[in-house]
Amino acid sequence: MRPAPAIATVADDFNPLAVKGHNQSPFDIIRQEIEDLYDEARNFADGEPIASQEMHDAIERLRDSIHDAGKRADALRVEEKRPLDEQVKSIQDRYNPFIQPKKGKVDIAKSALDALLTPWRTRIAQEKAAEAARVAEAAEAARVAATEAIRASSGNLAEREAAEELLADAKKLERQAGRANKAATTGTGLRTVWKAELVDEAAALDWFYGERPDAFRELIQSLADESVRRGVRKVPGFNVVEEKRAA
Repeated sequence: MRPAPAIATVADDFNPLAVKGHNQSPFDIIRQEIEDLYDEARNFADGEPIASQEMHDAIERLRDSIHDAGKRADALRVEEKRPLDEQVKSIQDRYNPFIQPKKGKVDIAKSALDALLTPWRTRIAQEKAAEAARVAEAAEAARVAATEAIRASSGNLAEREAAEELLADAKKLERQAGRANKAATTGTGLRTVWKAELVDEAAALDWFYGERPDAFRELIQSLADESVRRGVRKVPGFNVVEEKRAA
């Protein structure tokens, strides 16, 4: 392993905002500190293991220093963006009473009005659908009658002409049925919402395991990890292993 480079000591109460006597910004100061410590970390992290207690202690001090610098950089970030956060919060607070989803006056009013509009629009849509079904049924009956009349008019010109008129009337009814169906299914002011209601957990688990096995494994892995963090040491289907890591 390379000789340990000198590690700059960092005061516990270091505050970039309080540094005087230079023209660097607080960000530039903490950025340079982290860059320097990072370069020192590269000198140590060269693939060779620790060979002495002195080297361990030097690396530990370096790690503590860069960890502390990172905490101070994050604190500086929070402080630097605080005015923006406050400005954004002020804007949100002004608009939220009116446009906040589900809680603002706009959504509350729309929800109340939708409760009035939905039954009426549903009834009108049902009436239009019933009319469309009636016209479609009449059109189909006329088509069948015209087809039968044409078949029965073989050899009789007068009956064939009458049958052709019946067929023309049937086609008119078919067009009317198409218009009625369009009127019943468009411009209703209603929207279709689909939702899944769980009725069989076992069947749902089997289906999703086959349909999305990777997502299923990620889910149970996250649940197992959460259980282990809470202190559970026996999780069915998992081996709970202990690892030691530098802290």
